[in-house]
Amino acid sequence: MSTVTPAMFTCPLGDDAALIPRTVAIAEAHQALLMANYERLAHWDPGFDADNPTTLDETRSRLEQQGQAWLEGTQLPLDIAVPAGRDWRLVGTVSLRIDPAMRTGEIGYWIDAAFEGRGLVTRAVTAVLDQAFGPIGLDRVELRTGTDNARSRSVARRLGFTEEGLLREAVAFPNGPRDDDVVYGLLAREWLNLMCSAAAVT
Repeated sequence: MSTVTPAMFTCPLGDDAALIPRTVAIAEAHQALLMANYERLAHWDPGFDADNPTTLDETRSRLEQQGQAWLEGTQLPLDIAVPAGRDWRLVGTVSLRIDPAMRTGEIGYWIDAAFEGRGLVTRAVTAVLDQAFGPIGLDRVELRTGTDNARSRSVARRLGFTEEGLLREAVAFPNGPRDDDVVYGLLAREWLNLMCSAAAVT
């Protein structure tokens, strides 16, 4: 399987990248992306069991569930992609889980190792935060990451999140010890002020 796929809809992140809805239509390419990164993902995310990799059928089922959640307004599932001729090469993911009643969300993301350091995650998360605090109408977005995930913590700080606390032994990995999580929070008014300041500088 290849990480390259056509896309019916994209949200540009500049000339060199875009966000693509993570639906069953891109299941095979998404599966290929997962398999290429599974071992390193299992290090950071307890949802990835290194001893039991996700099958294509399981990926299709998960994408169907995420698509339904999107229609219900409780999730925004997207893949990060770069141009590959007329098609797109999937290189990472960004997701927003939404609690409509509380007007809050939790954002998560990861990127293929070969595409780290290019600013793709920062641009992707920025685009999702614009939607979260704009059309979706959230008041607060959280970001949680492992204490030793320096890259993820750097993204949080770069985008104006406030480190709010440590959740001790909050994460249980399938074949390892429990791990701590750092919680970051960002409020709608903080994001608006940050965007206004950035616009004034440019």
